[in-house]
Amino acid sequence: MDKSNSLSLIHASCIAVTGGKGFLGTHLIRQLKERGFGNILIADLPEYNFINLQDIERMYDELRPDIVIHLAAKVGGIGFNRENPATLFYENLMMGTQLLHEGYVHRIQKFVAIGTICAYPKFTPVPFKEEDIWNGYPEETNAPYGLAKKMMLVQSQAYRRQYGFNSIFLLPVNLYGPGDNFDPRSSHVIPALIKKCVDAVENGDAEIVVWGTGTATREFFYVEDAAKAIILAMERYDESEPINIGAGFEISISDLAALIVDLTGFAGRIVWDATQPDGQPRRMLDTEKAFRKFHFRAKTGFKEGLTKTIEWYKTELKKGRNIK
Repeated sequence: MDKSNSLSLIHASCIAVTGGKGFLGTHLIRQLKERGFGNILIADLPEYNFINLQDIERMYDELRPDIVIHLAAKVGGIGFNRENPATLFYENLMMGTQLLHEGYVHRIQKFVAIGTICAYPKFTPVPFKEEDIWNGYPEETNAPYGLAKKMMLVQSQAYRRQYGFNSIFLLPVNLYGPGDNFDPRSSHVIPALIKKCVDAVENGDAEIVVWGTGTATREFFYVEDAAKAIILAMERYDESEPINIGAGFEISISDLAALIVDLTGFAGRIVWDATQPDGQPRRMLDTEKAFRKFHFRAKTGFKEGLTKTIEWYKTELKKGRNIK
């Protein structure tokens, strides 16, 4: 089948998005609609709990999707990972394994598995290349989560070899953007820092406390760019080899904090709590394979993305909403 016919077939497909009510899911659903996909279904709590096999079977029977994009996940920042390793391993493993298997059983057209940068070894050379994913153990605080998600890669490749089942595995770097999780019990670093700074300005606080030493580096991926990457991969990529999706840059947590301090107008000082973990020492993806395979490049500048995220958070606060 030529590419034009393949794209026409995908655009006529019924697409179910697990976790479609979540942070990435809401942006993905909107972009799917904007790109002309007309049959999009949200598969999420409370209607379906994907830890339970019965709910997964019922989802496939009721929604009858041709394509499943699996975004649903139990996820959080360093503190949340440290406090909930068993929960993160079990729930993510059960969701991914059972959803992919039942996709094969129900003979769906394609399964799009969303992995995580946490699947990479702790000391992966920067930039992270896909072929390095098995060259060591992940950083300890997020290893249970990362390995649970990584099992979808093993399963995807095994099911393609044995059954010819079409599934793909994407490795996004840390996401951020409007609609992110700002709950201090489970948020990642960008929303956590934005909340600390904005709240400190509102309260007149002279300092904020930030975990770690600030020396660790991260790459951050604007959520709307991530949604675009997933759609392009769904349309154009049909192999089980993993593919990184990200923005292709690296920034230290100390520089990130300084940038957010500047953008939020916080005039106080940062206190680094070195008794708390830094997490993985460095993170940055090699994103060339995504460009070669489905012509994806991130478009949103980091300062632009942060500004949009901060303004969204401030707007929601003004509306009196309880942002989590």
